[in-house]
Amino acid sequence: MRTTLDLPEYLLIEAMKVTEIKTKTKVIITALEELIRKSKISEIKQYNSPFAHLI
Repeated sequence: MRTTLDLPEYLLIEAMKVTEIKTKTKVIITALEELIRKSKISEIKQYNSPFAHLI
């Protein structure tokens, strides 16, 4: 899906440097995936699962 975003250039550049990702598209996809992953982990921890400490 194509879309236009108004993002701070310095954030994209910094994210590309620290992750060593070469394209803006890939760094945004990676950031979104990581945000979703962390959100799911947070939800799991709320259930006081005996396995939550492993996450």
